[in-house]
Amino acid sequence: MTEQYVVDLQAVDETRVAVVGGKGAHLGGLSRIEGVRVPGGFCVTTDAFRRVMAQAPSIDELIDQLSRVDPDDQEAIRTLSARIRRTIEDVAVPDDLASAITQALARFGEQAAYAVRSSATAEDLPTASFAGQQDTYLNVVGPTAVLQHVSRCWASLFTERAVIYRRRNGIDHRTVHMAVVVQQMAFPDAAGILFTADPVTGNRKVATVDAGFGLGEALVSGVVNPDVFTVRDGEVVARSIAAKQRAVLASPTGGTREVAIDSRRQEQPALTDAQVVRLVRLGRRIETHFGRPQDIEWCLVDDDFQIVQSRPITTLFPVPETGDEENHVYVSVGHQQMMTDPMKPLGLSMWQLTAMAPMHEAGGRLFVDVTRRLAAPASRAALLDLVGRGDPLVRDALETVLDHDGFVPSLPDAAPPDAAPGRPPTGGAPAPIETDPAIVTELIERSRSSIAALERDIGTKSGPALFDFLLEAFQEHKRVLGDPLSMQVIMAGMEATWWLNDTLREWLGEKNAADTLTLSAPDNVTSEMGLALLDVADVIRPHPEVVTFLQDVEDADDDTFLDELTKRAGGTEARDAIEAYLDRYGMRCVAEIDITRPRWRERPATLVPVILDNVRNFEPGAAERHFEQGLQRARQKEQDVLSRLRDLPDGDRKADEAKRMIDRVRTFIGYREYPKYGIVSRYFVYKRALLKEAERLVRAGVLPDREDVYYLTFQEFHDAVRSNQVDNLLIQQRKDAFRSYQALTPPRVLTSDGEAVSGAYRRDDAPAGALVGLPVSAGTIEGRARVILDMSDAVLEAGDILVTTFTDPSWSPLFVGIAGLVTEVGGLMTHGAVIAREYGLPAVVGVEQATRLIRDGQRIRVHGTDGYVEILP
Repeated sequence: MTEQYVVDLQAVDETRVAVVGGKGAHLGGLSRIEGVRVPGGFCVTTDAFRRVMAQAPSIDELIDQLSRVDPDDQEAIRTLSARIRRTIEDVAVPDDLASAITQALARFGEQAAYAVRSSATAEDLPTASFAGQQDTYLNVVGPTAVLQHVSRCWASLFTERAVIYRRRNGIDHRTVHMAVVVQQMAFPDAAGILFTADPVTGNRKVATVDAGFGLGEALVSGVVNPDVFTVRDGEVVARSIAAKQRAVLASPTGGTREVAIDSRRQEQPALTDAQVVRLVRLGRRIETHFGRPQDIEWCLVDDDFQIVQSRPITTLFPVPETGDEENHVYVSVGHQQMMTDPMKPLGLSMWQLTAMAPMHEAGGRLFVDVTRRLAAPASRAALLDLVGRGDPLVRDALETVLDHDGFVPSLPDAAPPDAAPGRPPTGGAPAPIETDPAIVTELIERSRSSIAALERDIGTKSGPALFDFLLEAFQEHKRVLGDPLSMQVIMAGMEATWWLNDTLREWLGEKNAADTLTLSAPDNVTSEMGLALLDVADVIRPHPEVVTFLQDVEDADDDTFLDELTKRAGGTEARDAIEAYLDRYGMRCVAEIDITRPRWRERPATLVPVILDNVRNFEPGAAERHFEQGLQRARQKEQDVLSRLRDLPDGDRKADEAKRMIDRVRTFIGYREYPKYGIVSRYFVYKRALLKEAERLVRAGVLPDREDVYYLTFQEFHDAVRSNQVDNLLIQQRKDAFRSYQALTPPRVLTSDGEAVSGAYRRDDAPAGALVGLPVSAGTIEGRARVILDMSDAVLEAGDILVTTFTDPSWSPLFVGIAGLVTEVGGLMTHGAVIAREYGLPAVVGVEQATRLIRDGQRIRVHGTDGYVEILP
């Protein structure tokens, strides 16, 4: 194929990113939109870039070195990227390439002024904007200067910031190529940026315009504060006019210069309201063309808007697709399930197929539409009451949306207030259910029997028949999950907890009394899981060879280590202990609601750091002592509470009522953890069967890797097995999208307008400077903060306080070795909170940006009773 070095802007569109880069492709697309003016010009293509790179063989070795550098070694990255840039700039532009560029300039005027702009193939993409990562040069005059600046743009592919950005986004340096856009220079009266969605709130119906005098460079470089206009429904609804003391203008001889603005003009708006509305209307046309909200650079020349760039706003959280024009309010499922990471498509679809309520996907996360429940007074009160007890931030976020006049429709109550589903009692005893441990035993046995039947029956199924079988199994899954008796037991335990906390605070002035009363509650499979790993450590501790071997495994992340263990003294006993643990808990893992995540049974080395912490930090028999100590504290607390109640007026009645609630909470609260254990047990059965089908597709040459099926939905996987065909382009697009979703923070509440609402604590009872959260486990503890984002990286000492984003049940083995807990996500009845109370750990959850505001190694004080964290000197 003949190489093409220069192509006119109007001859390209968004499909030509590989030829003209992201910026060039977008500008070509813009030039084709009716009514949108784009300065004329051309692109120097990626063919030209590759030609120049081929003339400098030493670059290959330098890029290899750059790829091997530690991403945190900024000095090495700075040095290598500078050498690569110098090498590229030193390459003489070949004569035929220089001639092609010069001829293109002649069409617009050789001595005219141009903007010479980098346009990388990984730039202005829906998943990564790369804004500001490569270079732009303004007011470049004459062919010699243009050629020189084209070389500089090629070299800017390896600016330090661009190299780091690619590393963080998982993009290989060799897969990215550089084109260069050469455009006629615009000399504007005003310039700036238009966001077709509010970049702060995410609201898609609000546009914001930043504007200043002269070239937009003054705004981009921070020389001046811009005027800011907010537009909604074709009207300017807010404006902030800045004192614009300086502007950047084109110099007569080329380049730009900074000039002072006449004092009488400084506080005049750069645009009129009518111009702002006209610009936003233009922006909406561009947004429609590209199919997503845009970040648009504009110039105003003689009252005519020219568009010089448009890129997707990649920081916005996506909105669930509904296909209607109605208003919707969504609550995050991940914040309830303690897993706010994105899920892969198979994981999302499996959770949707097995969940009790319809769910909507956006940004790799799941949301429940609560619009109808918010619309009617009784169901609204019930919902706010329920979520408020669990996570006050969700309640506050919902109330913020309700304050938007007319956004949530008003509907009549469908049922009497007392019948509203899920509403906790405001007083008196919870719903009637006998306080009998045999009920919990029966429920656990029902779940075990159902899972055993699933394992037995699934083994005979393969091919399309497996998927038909699974669709039936999902109905049984939902039946077990929605078992009325199971729901009653869970609610009974939660309601008894609420009753004790509310009532004992009223009667005795004591906060969170239930926290101590629930220590070492029976039948809690998650707290048992943490203690059981202490027993594994007891088996390993007497064998130094095994400990030394496991320390090497920890470094190597070697998942074949179980086979090697038996070659060491004590290794057989150690392996048997770990295997027994995996038999009971191997279906668990971090972010376990996503079926695609590797389970402990699949990657047992994940547990090695925790086992070694237990070996180092505990004495033999720690599990039993830990449980017994918790039991004694709970009994002593019960005696103390009942004794103090009897001393009150009407004390015998109050003590008897409290005793019934204490018995109730201790009987039922442990079961709160079992349904999740049942879900992930089933998930592991499903997963093993599905991976066998994926392996068959690999053997048949349909897929290169069995884990590629993770990027298909359940139905798409079913279709692939039936047809023996897969859309590999779709899989690659899903991988790219998943990577982009990892950079997004999901909101607790999201509206159909795109507004992301995280909520706020309306409290003033914490000291100045403290980090406020939700108190979920009483007590105060001071210690060293260990900020850990990945459980497999945990190395803990006695007395450490774990600080992390979220903790699902898989984190519980760490809880036995820490003194306190701080998380960014959580509620009163989420798993981390329940286990923190079980183990008696002071805990504060829902602390916004805790992992950023608290540094690893800092001393902190956790106030688990009052719900705040102090960072100590």
